Amino acid sequence: MNTPPVHDVVVIGAGIVGSAIARELAGYELSVALLDARADVGDGTSKANTAILHTGFDAKPGTLESKMVSRGYGLLSEYSGRTGIPVEHTGALLVAWDQEQLDALPSLKKKAEANGYTKCRIIDADAVYAQLPHLGDRALGALTVPDESIICTWTTNLALATDAVNRGTTLLTSHAVGAIEVGDEVTTLHTGRGLVQAKWVVNAAGLGADVLDEQFGFKRFTVTPRRGELLVYDKLARPLVDKIVLPVPTARGKGVLVSPTIYGNVMLGPTAEDLDDKTATGTSQAGFDFLLDKGRKLMPQLLDEEVTATYSGLRAATDHGDYLIEADPEQRYLLVGGIRSTGLTSGMAVAEYVRDRLEDAGLKLVTRAELPAPPHMPNIGEAFTRPYQDEQKIAADPAYGEVVCFCERVTKGEIRDTFDSVIPPSGLEGLRRRTRVMNGRCQGFFCGAEVQNLIDQRGQTPCGRERHSAPQTGTMKQEIGR
Repeated sequence: MNTPPVHDVVVIGAGIVGSAIARELAGYELSVALLDARADVGDGTSKANTAILHTGFDAKPGTLESKMVSRGYGLLSEYSGRTGIPVEHTGALLVAWDQEQLDALPSLKKKAEANGYTKCRIIDADAVYAQLPHLGDRALGALTVPDESIICTWTTNLALATDAVNRGTTLLTSHAVGAIEVGDEVTTLHTGRGLVQAKWVVNAAGLGADVLDEQFGFKRFTVTPRRGELLVYDKLARPLVDKIVLPVPTARGKGVLVSPTIYGNVMLGPTAEDLDDKTATGTSQAGFDFLLDKGRKLMPQLLDEEVTATYSGLRAATDHGDYLIEADPEQRYLLVGGIRSTGLTSGMAVAEYVRDRLEDAGLKLVTRAELPAPPHMPNIGEAFTRPYQDEQKIAADPAYGEVVCFCERVTKGEIRDTFDSVIPPSGLEGLRRRTRVMNGRCQGFFCGAEVQNLIDQRGQTPCGRERHSAPQTGTMKQEIGR
């Protein structure tokens, strides 16, 4: 039996936060491995996100989450510009529907200012309907949040993971961690695909972070899977809403919203149901009935539009009121727990924070002299030029003019490029997240056979394949919760 290599750091969890951490650490003279139980990156809680780039206006002031979200907003905004992650700066209105909610707006504005965000304004009902003429009746006012934006969470995760691999990170998918042995100098992770060894371990495992934390002898928090169901409406509904419509938050969560998506649809949701089963991503009639009831009040005309898809996802709710990021120097272990849906925005800032905590705990960091440029990601955002619209691209390669999925305008060239990329999809769901193929109103009814034919021709990426650094040239089904 071959002895596995000893990595300087293993990051468990290839979601947005774990991928951002691996990318950050790979900027130093370290051997880094990024490990995930699933066959693809971003296939867990990171795809279960409302895909909003948050300003952090409503975070609890003074918390680590507040600091990370504020810092992360700037980092991800800049990174998106360099990598082509689609972002639309729509802005948001936090709408008050009764007097109690209206009375809460001044305190929410003060909270935003305490978090360093000073652009919120309170507007009256006339101003609300001037911006959102299709909103339901009886709105009394709103708090404006002009810098809230929509973003592609799928592309964000893939960009960070691709960047990590380009920087030299070893990506190990289908490596579910079982037993953990902490030695004097090396920790051994027993996975379903063999042993993985490292000097330091970073636990960014999302829904499974509490279970792994217990293996290091801790009982600091409990992750409760919180199911969020939502409805996705056809692109014809998009003229009804060009801003994110937020509810006044409660102690239980941020509530049901109406929001445009980066793909040109409109979504209504999510629900918030605490479960015991961390795999229960099925939808429910009760959940949809709840959303439809909310939708009738929020935007009744939306319910006249066609529902393209119904989805459900789990987010990692915890009994801890803040992010929980702590290092244990003796075991050379660091926990990244309690990262809620704001992890999409805060991920890159969390990566910086983790780097600093690891250095404080004894990990020696030497900056690498040269790093490849960030990857430029394929655009799957509706507001930006897609390959089927790009005459020059089509002239250079006719495959970009061969539309395979007509609902989402996905071309043969895009599918080919996806399988030729640094991190190709492990199956159809991964292909959906990379291209939008089969994600439209017909849900693959018309294009499914042709898509499967292309997959068969190219050969599906083997599950659990190890992916090392790419040449350093610098070069679904959506499950959402909130």
